[in-house]
This record gives sequence, C-alpha cells and structure tokens, in this order.
Amino acid sequence: MEIDKRIKVVDEYLDFLKYQKNYSDYTISSYLNDIYEYMNYISSEGIDYKTIEYSDIRFYLMYLKENKQDNNSSIDRKLSSLRGFYKYLANEGVVSSNVFSLVNGPKKSKKLPRYFEYNELEEMFNVFDLSTPLGQRDSLLLEMLYATGCRVGELVSIKVDDIDFGRRNILITGKGNKERYLTYGEYCEDILNKYLSDGYLFLNKEKSKYLFLNNNGGVLTERGVRFILDRIIKQTGINKKISPHMIRHSFATHLLNEGCDLLTVQKLLGHESIKATQIYTHVTTDRLKEIYFKSFPRAKKDD
Repeated sequence: MEIDKRIKVVDEYLDFLKYQKNYSDYTISSYLNDIYEYMNYISSEGIDYKTIEYSDIRFYLMYLKENKQDNNSSIDRKLSSLRGFYKYLANEGVVSSNVFSLVNGPKKSKKLPRYFEYNELEEMFNVFDLSTPLGQRDSLLLEMLYATGCRVGELVSIKVDDIDFGRRNILITGKGNKERYLTYGEYCEDILNKYLSDGYLFLNKEKSKYLFLNNNGGVLTERGVRFILDRIIKQTGINKKISPHMIRHSFATHLLNEGCDLLTVQKLLGHESIKATQIYTHVTTDRLKEIYFKSFPRAKKDD
C-alpha cells in the first residue's frame, strides 16, 4: 500500500474530526501525522490495516520504542490517535472491531503541568506598546488567555458578537461542539475596550467578525498565537518556554492556589470529566505549608 496518495478513509476521518467533533487544525494535524506514520510502518511490514491483529500492534509498539526511540508519553498519544481512528472505522463498518481498544499504552511518569508564577505573568503584561494596534492586540491576547483559561483554538474562534460586554462573558464553542461561557475580569475588560475602539479598527481592513486579526486583517491562526507568545517572552528575563496551554495551566493553578474548588475550575476549563481537572491539584508544597501553619491551631507554639 503506497502512502504518497492519501487513503480516502483517512481523509473522511479527518473531516469527521473537523466538522463533527470540532477539533482544531493543530489537533487534526497531529492525528494525521500519527496515522500516516502507522500506515507507513504496516505497509513496510506487508500488513493490511483492515486485518491487523493484536500481536502486530505489539511489534509496532516495539518499533516505536526501540527504533524510533519515542518516549512513553509520545507512544501513548499515538495509541490514542489510532484508538480513535479504529473506533471510527468500526462504526463505519470498515473493520469488524477496534483492535486498538485491547492495547494499553506504556506507563507514563506523571508530570505536573508547567505554569507561570503570577509575578512572571506580570512581567509579560508589561512588555506591550499600547500605542500600536499590534501591541494592543497582543496585550489582549495574553490577558484573555490568562483571564479565561481558554484553549488556543477557542481563542482564535472568538467573534466580537460572541462577547456580552455588560456581563463580561464570551460564548464559545469548545470540544465536541459544546457551548460554554468564558468570564473575564476588569484588566481584560480595559484592554479589550481599548483594542476595539482603536487598534482593531486599524487592523480590520476586511470587515472581519473575528476578534483577533493578523496585521493583514485576516483571522489570527493558532500558529500565529504561538509565534506572538514566543515573541513576548523573549522581551522578558523569564527563562521558560511558553505555549498557550501553559497559560491555561497557570489560570487553573492560580485559582486552586487561591482556594477555588475543583468543580468550579472544571467548569471554567470546559472539562467534561473531573479526572481531566485533577491534574491541577498540585497546589504547591510551599502554599500548603503556608495554609497549614496559618490555619491549624496546634501547628505552632506561642512564644
């Protein structure tokens, strides 16, 4: 089976992810890479993707581990991509069953989410030249990512009409076409109003309905957001890598550190399951100690 020509069923699956599951272009691109890497492997081994067996998959995992030297997290992600693909194939009657549902991924070492301390975010908030349209846009971009904890795909999809300025709410469509409201605060409100009354009018040459625009007036892409964040952190003294999801991690971590309950954080993040939110229960040891010694009556003896 030659892979230089796209397999029709793969294209159909990617369309399903885009138009029915509402996955972002970035996520779909990751699925595409994982599926085609797998297809190339089984093609080289003379295996038909429709009749692959459990034992064949174990050899594929050995290939990823020993030949590709993928780490456990990467292998687990690839298995997840293929599990979803074969679930689709089974539902469409292309295969008799989802053989990947029988396969457990390698054990992953649990990594705590990387996040920024609030003073680091403050340093980033202070780098913008708010006299320019792009400075206003970039400031709003960072403020809104942090103020709402939204995903980057949700951010670039915001239209001006989605915003309820009176209630400081934004209606967005998240994963699985599920709608929810994002809430933003006064800092975000100030830069939002400044941008819409000034920089946005300059950038919006094409009369776009979208909030975040590039310097040509087109809709800002997820890749564009990542480029902007990279540029922001280079203007600071912070020695950390940055990503939109790291800002989301910071949003959740800071809420929990300040006493917000887990169920509320779950709703704000748009997680369907509380399990997805529990990764954020890594309130820092120092913070826990601080609360303990401040709150527990017999933690310290009176002098």
